[in-house]
Amino acid sequence: MTEQSLLLIKPDAVKKNHVGHIITIMEQRGFTLKNIKVLQFDRKRAAEFYMMHAGKDFYERLLDFMCSGTTVALLLERIDAVAKLRKLVGDADPNKRAPDTIRAMFADGVTENAVHASDSTLSAKREIALIFKGAH
Repeated sequence: MTEQSLLLIKPDAVKKNHVGHIITIMEQRGFTLKNIKVLQFDRKRAAEFYMMHAGKDFYERLLDFMCSGTTVALLLERIDAVAKLRKLVGDADPNKRAPDTIRAMFADGVTENAVHASDSTLSAKREIALIFKGAH
């Protein structure tokens, strides 16, 4: 079934000029770019976006990182978009990343991991609404 998912290109990947590379990979893997937005997270918006991680040991570090620079949000569409995108993005843990994933190619670490992808269709709907304000 055709569905939509959200990909955030995080500040580390934006600073290293990987936005074009990542978009190209998305297109080559069958994703259709439906919308794109360049944004700067503030603390409130980052906390709302990552509320499911509140209280975890990495939460404050994650918020600091996401507020540290420009983020590029991509609204992507394809059949089984959420699952396909999660597989393409790869694991947050550098020791578990498959070599052909976005994170294996562009991530610097666990927090500085280049991209965020929605982890479920429910999360995708919530995240798309937060970033694109009803563009789903």
